[in-house]
Amino acid sequence: MNHISTNEKASLPLTTSYENITGRIPYNMTNDYMFRAVLQKNHKVLTGLVCSLLHLEPSEIKSIKIMNPIKLGATLGDKEFLLDILVLLNNHTHLNLEMQVANEGNWIERSLSYLCRSFDELVKGQDYKEAPPVIHIGFLDYTLFQNSPEFYASYQMMNIKNHDIFSDKFQLRVVELNQIHLATEEDKQYGLDYWAYLFKAKTWEELKTMATKNEYLEETAKTLYTLSSDKLIQEACRRRDDYNKQTNYFVNKIDEQATTIAKQASTITKQASTITEQASTITEQASRIAELEALLAAKK
Repeated sequence: MNHISTNEKASLPLTTSYENITGRIPYNMTNDYMFRAVLQKNHKVLTGLVCSLLHLEPSEIKSIKIMNPIKLGATLGDKEFLLDILVLLNNHTHLNLEMQVANEGNWIERSLSYLCRSFDELVKGQDYKEAPPVIHIGFLDYTLFQNSPEFYASYQMMNIKNHDIFSDKFQLRVVELNQIHLATEEDKQYGLDYWAYLFKAKTWEELKTMATKNEYLEETAKTLYTLSSDKLIQEACRRRDDYNKQTNYFVNKIDEQATTIAKQASTITKQASTITEQASTITEQASRIAELEALLAAKK
């Protein structure tokens, strides 16, 4: 049974130009299908985003290619259900880009699995020293570590005593889209905060305002507009949106049940402790009564 009521979103009027479009965006780029569709559709958008993430100049991008393209608008199959984007940069560095808005509680383990899988894909007979760098970058619309929120975090293997890096070929990075206010000056220097604002834009007015910041954001906004006119793309986005809502619903229900069980267990533990204390008191009282009875008997 579907517990989530889907809000049907109006199709974008094909007669409305990008310059004149207003109102709510049917699906923005926090929808992982739209995220993939825009990056796959427009090479310039992919280049601009990667430059921002890796702090590169566009001139440093000699080649960039999506290694797992899908047929946009086609019905999602098992191979496309996970919409992470595998990118080969400059014929050397492997990137895995992922948009994740549904907190399933397993992103840390799953991202490590993706990262290890990518790093392990060595050509048969290749020397280990020739293994290319791999970087998994997740865009999350929730806080990964509640005690230490961060807009853009980078993780590597290192010596925990002296902080020497074990290897720079194995990296995890996280962009928390709900923590844009924590963007550092370096994040802002490379426009990563602009990308995050654009991804989360809910109206065409917001989107077009962000698009004025640079040519790559403008390309992103226009590409999203074009894809929003495609009914097949919109249907694929709707299905992913429904899936994410269902996932969030069930994860929240599980969390609620776990909290209830934990409270009940705590109550039972407290009750058991109270019963134990009461039993101890009764035992002490019985012992005292026995002593008093013994004293009375001795006096007779």
